[in-house]
Amino acid sequence: MTRCARFLLRVLVLLSALASPTLFAQVPEAQIQQLFPKATRIEPKQADPPVQSVYQLDELLGYAFESTDYSNLQGFSGKPIRLLIGLDTRGVLTGVTVLEHHEPVFLHGLGEQTLYDFVDQYRQVSVGKPIVVGSRTAAGSAGDSVTLLDGVSKATVSVVILNETVLLSALSVARKLLEGFASGPLATPRADLHESLDWAQLLARGLLQHWTITRSELESALGGTLDDYPEIDPEYDSQPFSELYFAYLNAPMIGRNLLGDEGFARLNEELKANEQALLVLSSGMYRHVPDDFVPATVPARLVLMQNDHAIELHDMNFNNGAVKDQLNIPVGMSMEGFEANIFRIKTHNAFNPAEPAGLRLNVRLQRNHLVESSTQLTRGFQLDPYLFETADPLVVVDPAPIWLRMWHERWWQISLLGASLILLTGVFIWQHRISRNSRGFHLFRAGFLMFTLVFIGLYAQGQLSVVNIFTLLLALWNDFDIRVFLMDPVIFILWSFTFISLLIWGRGVFCGWLCPFGALQEMLGWAAKGLRIPQWKISDRSHHRLQWVKYLILIGLVPTAFFSLTLAERLAEVEPFKTSMTLFFLRSWPFVLYALILLGLGLFVHKFYCRYVCPLGAGLAILGKFRLFSWLERIDACGQPCQHCKHQCEIGAIKRDGRIDYDECIQCLECIVILNNEGQCVASISARKKAARAARSAEGELIVTDATQPRTSEAL
Repeated sequence: MTRCARFLLRVLVLLSALASPTLFAQVPEAQIQQLFPKATRIEPKQADPPVQSVYQLDELLGYAFESTDYSNLQGFSGKPIRLLIGLDTRGVLTGVTVLEHHEPVFLHGLGEQTLYDFVDQYRQVSVGKPIVVGSRTAAGSAGDSVTLLDGVSKATVSVVILNETVLLSALSVARKLLEGFASGPLATPRADLHESLDWAQLLARGLLQHWTITRSELESALGGTLDDYPEIDPEYDSQPFSELYFAYLNAPMIGRNLLGDEGFARLNEELKANEQALLVLSSGMYRHVPDDFVPATVPARLVLMQNDHAIELHDMNFNNGAVKDQLNIPVGMSMEGFEANIFRIKTHNAFNPAEPAGLRLNVRLQRNHLVESSTQLTRGFQLDPYLFETADPLVVVDPAPIWLRMWHERWWQISLLGASLILLTGVFIWQHRISRNSRGFHLFRAGFLMFTLVFIGLYAQGQLSVVNIFTLLLALWNDFDIRVFLMDPVIFILWSFTFISLLIWGRGVFCGWLCPFGALQEMLGWAAKGLRIPQWKISDRSHHRLQWVKYLILIGLVPTAFFSLTLAERLAEVEPFKTSMTLFFLRSWPFVLYALILLGLGLFVHKFYCRYVCPLGAGLAILGKFRLFSWLERIDACGQPCQHCKHQCEIGAIKRDGRIDYDECIQCLECIVILNNEGQCVASISARKKAARAARSAEGELIVTDATQPRTSEAL
């Protein structure tokens, strides 16, 4: 294999590793350790719910989990924000770590440290009450019933989405695993249902389960003989490997008959609200708890199963030594050799006693100090539904969609923007009538561009970008979700209006009236005129060649987005929008210098960036080719011989023959102003002069005619 081939092979292996979803499948334990500094043991990730349990010795500290396992909410970039979240057993967040994100405002704007500072606010915040990003006003009148987090200026949408991701994920885990968050059991024992039953009757009716595991059954499960395990005493060959009795105690039909009225009452006193209890007795070579089992802990050998979900059993330390003596066992039956425990089933497990369940025994046998064998044996059971009163599950009312809340919070911005777009549409519809007053039209345009720069750009953050095109294309390529685009109402409304206007009038409505950076460039052009800065003359040939630069930039950016969105976002810094509009030049000096150079060029070449560099303008020009109308009026004199509009068009969008280049036209309507102004349109001036000359010629002929007429006697 040649050196070049080996190099290409390494590149392909690296790319395949980067593209593999398993690259991010496991979170390093060091990151979980940062969320739980006291942790001594971190369990592997379980399936349902997908969390990693974190312990300090045998004490459960909480759970670590990834947000993408619970929320598919996409960030402003169109990709989910991947978070590692820590939640303790009280429902308090131990911290949030950002594992992966594509939010451009942090990656290439404010900096990622701003994002990390924001997520640090989640430490020691309870998910038991709403968490709101923003000011007290945003929280409404809730007062202390909500937790307020400081937002990030210029990144409102991104942090609101991140906050929603944290809440959706943490509450999903809390409702499944924590007390006080989950609803009570869907089936509750009927307190009025009881009849006296002895041990044999409880067994016969399935209210008490008897499970015997023989030596041969275990050997079959292990795939080998028990003779290989020194801890198994050969003298016990005649005994079962394990013999178990177990029963659900909350139902009076079972608990009162096994524990007696006094024992059953005391059990209910020790159980917390909606908790349940399970009695387990075992004997044989392998009991359900080892000899060194610590009371009031979780047994490693025993677990309750329901719907393929493992439910931890917590020893109640319910006077375990006397439990056997309290049991109503038949005369002649001995509990000698049996170990007895009553286990607590906590509320957050949402165990439903009326549905099928199973008791699982985890068997671990040591072959030697290096080799261990393990297997699991499960005994399924189901109690008679007649013992319970069933209720419909509590319906958790989902909050209003995040996009809808964003629209409610920004209602006045939406209203003002909508009114301005209606006004602009009216100007385009009645352009000829409005443009007859040249001074009035120019004052209106100056005011509208100031509104675009200050309100749309700097305040409402409505600067459209080529990154928005990436997001749209990737959404169409993958699973399109309109909610991603509804997150920012100002951007959504502007894009909707721009798209509609593209199909009607072309690209110029946005580029000439609604682009904040374009408005800033135009104002610099006004300053250049006021300062009498000489303008560079660019020949038509060079002008047409330079126009292709922005299309080449667009062609390079779009395919890159499908390969690497992060790389495409970095390359999209060819747009100075983030530096100038989003961050208002509060950024590292290379980005500021680049934006200032582009603006500086605009002092010598009118709207230099728009004409030759802007990839967004190139994309809009391509879509604008599908417009319905070429609506800017031309007359016969335009271009032949009149060149006045061409010379006055500072963007260079009028050809020598008078035709409009709609791909480059920003629709400033200056040519319409000239056309409708008799003092500016050369054709109108020429027609007026011809009319004047014709009038003077007619008047001269009339005078000559009068002079040659013979005088009458009356006249004499």
